[in-house]
Amino acid sequence: MKSFIKLTDFKKSELFEIFKIADSIEQYDEGGVRFFLLLGTEHALMIDSGMEVHDAKELAGEITDLPIILFNTHADIDHIGSNDEFDEVMINPAELINYSKPHPSQKIIPVYDGDVLDIGGRKLLAIALPGHTPGSMALLDKNSGMFFCGDTIQDGRIFMFGSMRDMSAYIHSLKRLEKFKDEIKSIYANHGTLPLEYSIVDKLIEGAVRVEKGELTPTEAELFGQTVKVYDIGVATFLCD
Repeated sequence: MKSFIKLTDFKKSELFEIFKIADSIEQYDEGGVRFFLLLGTEHALMIDSGMEVHDAKELAGEITDLPIILFNTHADIDHIGSNDEFDEVMINPAELINYSKPHPSQKIIPVYDGDVLDIGGRKLLAIALPGHTPGSMALLDKNSGMFFCGDTIQDGRIFMFGSMRDMSAYIHSLKRLEKFKDEIKSIYANHGTLPLEYSIVDKLIEGAVRVEKGELTPTEAELFGQTVKVYDIGVATFLCD
């Protein structure tokens, strides 16, 4: 008999906190969904813009007078809540199939795998991680070794159900991180525990491969009005079609 559970959907939260997590790096947490602000000498870089928060740029302006630019790791709704505040957004072009500009005048600044974002005294390497979404992308802070990865690497629920999610691409994306293993000192996701050690990458690969090969038996759950398969791999949970 199949096991059936009900998962909790994303909920609005009145919880909102700001943490200084490193030198010139702020974390904004709205109760399970977070985004980040990195300060350089020339610009401040916001990595994602929240879900229920719709004034992230205004909030960041209370911390810095630097021009604030926005980078989206991907375009799921819990990462673009304040995107309409920005006239420009940096994003992997492969993700534009999932992104509708909040106003016609917003300019898309394409960011490709291997690009380096220099905000003044702080350089961030863009690394494409397709799988969770086609254009999922992470940033590696070359100064600190902090790796901002969106939803791809986490110890929570990794959404792999719905259109354009691809487990095979996800596995290959994680495997190619091996060449950055010595540079990635800590991993910062938008959900789950922070920070994470690189060792979780190998565990996610192992679990994802087992899911793809059909070696794990899922439970079923209801989420956002649909039934999904839940694969508990120990370090995280994959939610699949």
